[in-house]
Amino acid sequence: MASKESIEAAEARLEERDLPLRSEGVNPGDQEAKIQTEQKSSQSKKSKNKGKSATPAEDQSNGTKSKSSSDPGKIGISELPDFVKNRNEIFDRLKRKYDAEILQKDHPIIDVVLDLGLDKDGAQRPAMPVAAKAWESTPGSFLKHVDKEISADVVIAKVDGKELWDLDRPIERNCRISYLPFTSPEGRNVFWHSSAHVLGEAAECHYGCLLSHGPPVEQGFFYDMAIAEGQVVKESDWAPLESKASKFFKEKQSFDRLHVSIPDLKEMFGYSKYKMYYIENLLPPEGSTVYRCGSLVDLCLGPHIQNTSKIKAFQIMKNSSCYFRGDKDDDSLQRIYGVAFPDKKQMTDHKKFLEEAAKRDHRKIGIEQELFFFNELSPGSTFLLPHGTRIFNALQKLLRSEYQRRGYSEVQSPNMYDSDLWKRSGHWQHYSEDMFVLDVEKKKWALKPMNCPGHCLMFSHRERSYRELPLRMADFGVLHRNEASGALNGMTRVRKFQQDDTHIFCTQDQITQEIESLFDFLKCIYGLFGFPFRLKLSTRPDKFLGDIKTWDIAESKLKDALDSFTGSGGGQWELNEGDGAFYGPKIDITISDALRRDWQCATIQLDFQLPQNFDLEYMTADTSGKAKVPGKDGVASDGASDLPKAPGPGRARPVMIHRAIVGSFERFMAILTEHFAGKWPFWISPRQILVIPVMPAVNDYVEEVQKLFRSQKMHVDIDLSGNTMLKKIRTGQLQQYNFIFVVGAQERESRSVNIRNRDDQETQTKGELVPLDEAVGKLRALKKERRLVNAI
Repeated sequence: MASKESIEAAEARLEERDLPLRSEGVNPGDQEAKIQTEQKSSQSKKSKNKGKSATPAEDQSNGTKSKSSSDPGKIGISELPDFVKNRNEIFDRLKRKYDAEILQKDHPIIDVVLDLGLDKDGAQRPAMPVAAKAWESTPGSFLKHVDKEISADVVIAKVDGKELWDLDRPIERNCRISYLPFTSPEGRNVFWHSSAHVLGEAAECHYGCLLSHGPPVEQGFFYDMAIAEGQVVKESDWAPLESKASKFFKEKQSFDRLHVSIPDLKEMFGYSKYKMYYIENLLPPEGSTVYRCGSLVDLCLGPHIQNTSKIKAFQIMKNSSCYFRGDKDDDSLQRIYGVAFPDKKQMTDHKKFLEEAAKRDHRKIGIEQELFFFNELSPGSTFLLPHGTRIFNALQKLLRSEYQRRGYSEVQSPNMYDSDLWKRSGHWQHYSEDMFVLDVEKKKWALKPMNCPGHCLMFSHRERSYRELPLRMADFGVLHRNEASGALNGMTRVRKFQQDDTHIFCTQDQITQEIESLFDFLKCIYGLFGFPFRLKLSTRPDKFLGDIKTWDIAESKLKDALDSFTGSGGGQWELNEGDGAFYGPKIDITISDALRRDWQCATIQLDFQLPQNFDLEYMTADTSGKAKVPGKDGVASDGASDLPKAPGPGRARPVMIHRAIVGSFERFMAILTEHFAGKWPFWISPRQILVIPVMPAVNDYVEEVQKLFRSQKMHVDIDLSGNTMLKKIRTGQLQQYNFIFVVGAQERESRSVNIRNRDDQETQTKGELVPLDEAVGKLRALKKERRLVNAI
């Protein structure tokens, strides 16, 4: 089988690095960019054919042409190109051979158990054993034994809690099968991936194009393609493409899976330089799988839905230009975005969601409220304006107050390091292409993309004792990551950023306590903003560093901490087997905003490797002279040995915990902007109070009120302009001031203010008259308590 990790990593990179040149019908609320992991796959080899768009109407291998529309101003073909026919004939030949081989196999009885998940009340449904035969029974065939309320929503199966499995793919061994609906993240991705294949089929039939790749993304899917030279996708093409897709849905086209050898893949896809690039650079020697859907045969790991009839609603959302592999020196391709659902109501709801998301778009609100802007002279770097900086400072103040309470020590580390540091940490080998590299005095230096290696230097700069542990280092330092320009997306994906980065150095015995403390920290911070969150434990991957015993101990401690937290009312946690970092298990934390979108901001990672790479150690209380070394073997699971220097007698290696809660401040500010729709809670609001005079004669009192509340460290503005009072009030309302004070002669005489509450409609016509001292006290309490509700 193909290496799923390598191809999916490459597809993710292609998605992230593509550079839009133009677009039509762009939805402002669409946010495809995702968090990029620190450890990326190494860069693939360059394409041999660069700088020139392909001409797909002409077969790349034998020069045969597809029949085009007689109208030269219209894109469209009347017959499938010869390369499609030849490709599909090869698939049919290989599929017949494979099916014959399967018939010749023994089909022994195997033990299969169906795990049907939770019922409506949250109780676990009983497991269901079913009669099954290897290489014959399929997960889809078992659905006849399952209640329709479950089976009707099934998109894909999962075998032994690890591997997604096509519903019509025969089971090969004893296993436990669960079913995933569209509402699950994995089910939705499979559904959208299958929908992308339908879009690819429609595009191939319409344009006679050469397809590149078509993955699911956050709000749907896309497909990249090369169409005839000089042609581009237009919005007028959308309807014909959607019409073809609708026809395919009615045909109930199945998704047929087939494993193909490298020589056969080259024969099958030799017409396309794009597919050949993937075959020659990304696939293992044993080949990979392809899927057929209607007239489309595509290089794909799958899995997919049973057939196209499951897709009930399908719409193209936008199109743009991009570069193959995100390389500006490579071919210019056309990209078409779409979205699909298993019922029409979900499409209607999705459109409403997009409308609301567009209203809340942080890029729109950021301009309206003068929070930040971007400039092409420094792409991906946020220019925080005064009001945006107020939000940033409020977040930092919140975290600093918690650091002091929870025993953290704030540090500052350099922004730039010699490449020797990154080579020692391992980042140079895995991450250098995403770093800003500089030549300084004939040596390679780099701006730091993360703080952990620098913190290791700070730990090791002097002797450490077990009495100092746990040592919690917090750093708000500026970080830089060389994101591709096509991946930049407002403040959710930037090149320059700061984060609440912390590294905890502790003993193995302290891991559980530290993790439990971090859960409490998460609950405290996210609770202030009304964010529910979910926890997912990712365990040892196939390729890992250290010894299995140390991993098992670490995972056990994380599970204990998770069980303790959820047992005390912290909700449920999920197990994500085999998805941990190569240097240690991790817990990913996902929050949900007001639109029920999921965002991963926080992460908690155990790291045994960096302490080894930097020879970190501390003096123990153990007088026996025996060293303690987490991950003591230093041997990778593939058997490669690279033994670190072991600590001496009476010394031990610390465990390192990487953790962030808000993550990137820029990204978190974007999430908060959209979560609150620009209506900030009082304590973090950049515009807390606006004071408006009824008449110029009370301007001196307006200034006095401003000075009084500013002395309490509140953000107070006054409007002494020549505009009418009603216009001043309306302007303040549009700018989302939490409270508007309207003062006249009566208020001046009584030393009071007339308060209009942004979130209380009853106060908008005529506010509440509140004595000045009382107003100060109530607003001080509202700010100090960091209340979410805007009320005094």
